[in-house]
This record gives sequence, C-alpha cells and structure tokens, in this order.
Amino acid sequence: MSQFFQIHPETPQKRLINQAVEILRKGGVIVYPTDSAYAIGCHLGDKQAAERIKRIRKLDDKHNFTLVCRDLSDIGVYAKVDNTQYRLLKNFTPGPYTFILDATSEVPRRLLHPKRRSVGVRVPDNAIVQALLGELGEPIMSSTLILPGDKDPMTDPYDIRDTLERDLDLIIDGGFCGMEATTVVDFTGDAPSVTRIGKGDPAPFEG
Repeated sequence: MSQFFQIHPETPQKRLINQAVEILRKGGVIVYPTDSAYAIGCHLGDKQAAERIKRIRKLDDKHNFTLVCRDLSDIGVYAKVDNTQYRLLKNFTPGPYTFILDATSEVPRRLLHPKRRSVGVRVPDNAIVQALLGELGEPIMSSTLILPGDKDPMTDPYDIRDTLERDLDLIIDGGFCGMEATTVVDFTGDAPSVTRIGKGDPAPFEG
C-alpha cells in the first residue's frame, strides 16, 4: 500500500519532502505533480524501480524516460548543449517542455534512445518538484502518468490512489496541476523539431 502525502503546492513542507526523497533513495516509485500533469518517477540509478514503472504503464524497452532536472546546470551534466541550444533552454526553463538532447556519458545506457544516444530532459516550474530535486541532489527519472489505453494523463490524486496504490510507494497530492503532457522539442538534428505539442507553446521552436 502506498503512502499519501498532501504537500502544499506553493510552500512544500520540508518534513514531507525529506520523507519523499528517502522513499526515492530506497528504490521507491512515486507519483508527483509537475507544471503540466502528474508524473511517475524513481531514482535515476534504480533499474528495478524503472522496471516497475514500465510494468505500470505497459511500456516497451524503446520508451524514452525523461530526466527531470532542477535547473540548467543539471541538464549540462547529462546532455550536450551548445551555445544556441543553451540560450533557448535558458528562455524556456523552467516550463512545460521536454527537450531531446544528445546524452553525455553520465546517462545510464538503458535510458538512452537505442539508436541515437539521446535523452529527454526537463525542468518543471513547480515548487514541489523543485523542493524534491533540491533535497535529492540529482534528477528524477520520470514519465508522464498516462495509463495503458488512455490518451490523457491522470489528474486527480485520489483517483490515482484508488487505481494504483498497490503498485506505488508514494503519491504526492499537490492539487490540480493540469492535464496536458509537455511539448517535446528534439534538438538532436540540424534545427529544433517539435515532435509533440502539449502545454508549452511550440511556436518559438518552429522555423
């Protein structure tokens, strides 16, 4: 049975944040709010927890997990960013975007695109996530919480608990945070390419 924390969306309680981070560090799978929808995540280095997420969402081995980062300095550890890309990322982070970038050697091989050695990274504009990442000190390996057969993410923490409490270690109720996935921008080609339109405005990345 999962734990259920109600965390204030603007002033997260440090005691609960610390407990959530301990659950992550011990191999837990958590659901947490972002600036676009609820996400499911685990510790970056935990292969068993990642396999649990794949089972919950019925994902195949080709699914790209996203590294949810605190800021641009985190992104620079895990992804190769040139000056032009850096300026764009600086303007649009934090925000409801996922950026596909060429990965550095810091990224575990199982997280990479099987052919291109790329990785998705994102910096959410959400106080709860920022507090989690600040305490954890590294990215959370994540995926939008969309259940098999559904097109849209789950939005209600109580529905999430009713549906998934036996599969999760923690659900963080941060209130309603939206029901759209992020806009995905691929930076691995010669020019940025929008591969999914979501909550973030795609216009700045379209030719």
